[in-house]
Formats: sequence, C-alpha cells, structure tokens
Amino acid sequence: MASMKEAAELSSLKPQLDKLGVPLYAVVKEDVGTEVQNFRPYFKGEIFLDEKRRFYGPRERKMGLLAFMRLGVWLSGVRAFRKGFIGNILGEGFVLGGVFVIGRGQQGILLEHREKEFGDKVDISEVLKAATKIPQ
Repeated sequence: MASMKEAAELSSLKPQLDKLGVPLYAVVKEDVGTEVQNFRPYFKGEIFLDEKRRFYGPRERKMGLLAFMRLGVWLSGVRAFRKGFIGNILGEGFVLGGVFVIGRGQQGILLEHREKEFGDKVDISEVLKAATKIPQ
C-alpha cells in the first residue's frame, strides 16, 4: 500500500483528474487490521483489494531486510513520521509499490513509476502530465 503521505499527495490531484475524466484508484494486496480503513482519509479515490495479487504480476518486487540499512529508506520514514504519517509493521511489508497512469483503449501505460526502495515516490506533476494525454 502506498504510504499515507504519497496517497495524500496523489489525492491532491483529484480535482484536476476529475476535470480530465480520469479516475483515481489504489490497488492493495492485503487488509491487515484496520490498514485500509486508516488509509481511506488520505486517499480520495476508490480502493481495490487484490488478495490474489494478480495486479502485482508474475514476479513481485520486494526489498529484503538489507533495505532497512539504506539511508534513503530511513530518511523517507523520518520525513513521513514528522508530517504525522504513520504506518504499521504488520503484514507483508517488503513488497514494493508503484504508480501507473493507464490510458484508454490502445494507449497503454502512459506513466510507470515502480519504487526502487521504500519511500521512492512518484513526481505528481508527471502523473498529471500523463493524465492530460488521455482523451476525454
């Protein structure tokens, strides 16, 4: 699941996406405890639960325990915590996420951002730029 901070940033685009006729969706792999319920206030689009992980493809991208030794991971966590965004440590937390802008019909994928490490966020201006390429 995207961090709550990233969800809030993507949700800030919702009025512009609505004007373009582009929906905002999140696909999550699990709902541990109240995780999705806690995520909803930060994400203004529809949330889909993919328990069979079909959206994640034939090979999930994961970071191992060594990921926690990377400075960028810790700095991202500290920045999110300082801004009041708190996650949990339950469930499968090593699967990396991503953001996709998928066009209509034969347009295919207009933007693909796959996390390289935890906290590697998409540039929301690039999301909006890709969304403007989708015909209304």
